[in-house]
Amino acid sequence: MRLKELFDARLNDDDTPMSRSQLIAAVGETDVLVPTVTDDISAEVIAAAGPRLKLIANYGNGVDNIDLPAAREKGITVTNTPGVLTEDTADMTMALILAVPRRLHEGAQAIRSGDWAGWSPTFMVGRRIWGKRLGIIGMGNIGTAVARRARGFGPKIHHHNRRPAPLELEAEVEATYWDSLDQMLARVDIVSVNCPHTPATFHLLSRQRLELLQPHCYIVNTARGEVIDERALGELIAEGRIAGAGLDVFENEPAVDAKLMASDNVLLLPHLSSATIEGRREMGEKVAINIQAFVDGHTPSDRVLETMY
Repeated sequence: MRLKELFDARLNDDDTPMSRSQLIAAVGETDVLVPTVTDDISAEVIAAAGPRLKLIANYGNGVDNIDLPAAREKGITVTNTPGVLTEDTADMTMALILAVPRRLHEGAQAIRSGDWAGWSPTFMVGRRIWGKRLGIIGMGNIGTAVARRARGFGPKIHHHNRRPAPLELEAEVEATYWDSLDQMLARVDIVSVNCPHTPATFHLLSRQRLELLQPHCYIVNTARGEVIDERALGELIAEGRIAGAGLDVFENEPAVDAKLMASDNVLLLPHLSSATIEGRREMGEKVAINIQAFVDGHTPSDRVLETMY
C-alpha cells in the first residue's frame, strides 16, 4: 500500500506470480517494475520493455530471477533489498542446524501419528551439535550471522568463500578458512549453504562433491536450491551415504525431488527463511526508497553493481 501512497502504482493483489504474457504487457507500459523472486524477468520480458522502463526494483535480496545482462544492455537499472533478511535467514538456518541432527521433525510426526509409546533408550536418538564441525559455504552477511549464532551452541566453525573472512571476524567466531571446498566438505559434520545462486554456483554441490561428505554429515540450505544437485542429494540420502538434510529452498520450486519427499530424515520447509512480518515490511520500505531515489535523479543505494551482472 505504501507504493500506492507514493506513486501511481498498479499492484498484483495476490501471491500468484504474474505470467510471462502479463509481465510482457507490464514492462511495455511502466516506468518501474517491482518483481518478486517468483517473477521470471527473462531476456524475452526485458526485450519487450518500452522506452519508459528504466528501473527494476526487485522485492528481494537475490536477483537470479532477473536477466541482469539483458537489463544492462537495455539501460535498465536493477535494485534489490540487501541486508533486510540477514537475521531472519540466519535464524532459520540455525533452527535447521539444530532440528535435523536432533530429529525434531521426526519426533513431532511420531507423536501426531500415534507411534510414540513413551520414552525408551534407543528411540529417536540423534546427534549432538556441541563439538561438531560446521562448514559454512559463503561467509557473507548471512553466513557470518550463522557463524555468530552457531558459536554459542559449540560447533567448530569452518568456512569456504571466494576469499577469507576478515581476520577480526575469523578471530571472533574462531573460524577456519578452507581455500578448497572439496577438502572442507570431506572433513565437516554439518554443511550450511549460504552463498547466492550465480552461474558460478549452479550445482556447486554436485554429485561428485556430495559424495565427499561423510555418511554422518547433514546439509542445511536456506540460500538457493540451484546451488545443490537436488536429485543427487535425494539419492545419496536414500542410500544412507548422507545422514539427512534441512531444506528451505529447492531447485524447481514448488516441485521437490521425490526421494527427498520420501525421506524421513529430510526436513522440508516451503521457503520460509524470509517470512517474517518485520522482514516483509522492511523489504517494501527499501523498494520504495530505491524507487524514490531513482525518480529524484539519484543513484539508488541498493543498485546492483555492473560487476555483479
